[in-house]
Amino acid sequence: MANPTPKTTSQWNVIGFDGFDSLKYSEQAVPEFGDDQVLVRLYGASLNFRDLVIPRGQYPWDFKRDVVPGSDGAGIVLAVGKHVTRFQPGDKVVTMLNPKHVAGSVTSRISSFGLGASVDGTFRSVGAFDEHGLVAMPQGLTFAEAATLSCAGVTAWNALFGLPGKQLSAGQWVLTQGTGGVSIFAVQFAKAVGARVIATTSSSEKGKLLEKLGADHIINYCETPEWGSEVRKLTGGDGVDVVVEVAGPVSIKQSVASVRLDGLVVVVGSVGGGEAKEMPSLLDCWMNLFTTRGVWVGNRFQMEDMCRAIEGNLEKLRPVLDPKVFSLDQLKEAYEYLESGKHQGKIGIEIH
Repeated sequence: MANPTPKTTSQWNVIGFDGFDSLKYSEQAVPEFGDDQVLVRLYGASLNFRDLVIPRGQYPWDFKRDVVPGSDGAGIVLAVGKHVTRFQPGDKVVTMLNPKHVAGSVTSRISSFGLGASVDGTFRSVGAFDEHGLVAMPQGLTFAEAATLSCAGVTAWNALFGLPGKQLSAGQWVLTQGTGGVSIFAVQFAKAVGARVIATTSSSEKGKLLEKLGADHIINYCETPEWGSEVRKLTGGDGVDVVVEVAGPVSIKQSVASVRLDGLVVVVGSVGGGEAKEMPSLLDCWMNLFTTRGVWVGNRFQMEDMCRAIEGNLEKLRPVLDPKVFSLDQLKEAYEYLESGKHQGKIGIEIH
């Protein structure tokens, strides 16, 4: 049975570009929803690196002023527009970062619709969403756990399984970086299909989580800055089949040194920041015979495949939340915690 529709919603808006001080919390009227939209009572959300740069005016893609931030959310359907066929009141759903990307390749038009940037997002208690930008929530997850799938989960899934002819398979080697959301999901998905994982990290404390998730080898990149050669040693001199590159300029050189002939380097972010003196060029793809692929999250079909896999293997694929969970009114503190880099796994928001 669906919950009654409230009159107001607690929400955050980005009212300027002065950093986290541009985040404003208020009580507003519940938004009207269109014929093709679904009204959702949100109970869980999650943070991503993109959430940090939007209030600083540093987001390189489309955004609108006074946007409700947040791409990751999960909740219960309150009401549906008259043309909606995919959901009904009472259904549990998860949002998508790109609500128009149903299947196939992304286009410039599809990419212009970004939840929490150009489209009002999930850091609120009630929101209206395009029916095609929602998927059924996997059974057995909490709302905060399910919310982590919107960006980090489907990005990792797409990175490993999204390129025809080069989907990860049993026995292959994967390199992951750190203990952020995408990297943790990549370890989980890789181990679930029988692949072998080499994970880099900055501390032995974070390495314990990687060990628990089943990483076969862990390299401390602070102690071994030239870790590309170490990866080659661990793989008998060949290198890994897939690199999931999240750090950007500070690590791409070593990622290229890690990948095998005809391997795949998937670039999904640049959370390491900074600049590198020596960056691999496109010519390196030819010299070392590997494929480089950029990934912006994934489409709805990929997300639905991922959700089915998680629901069917909850023991191994349950999303990893940092022990420190925030409430909606503590969003600024959550932003600061994400920026500190102290988290392990995803940072969850509980919406009461």
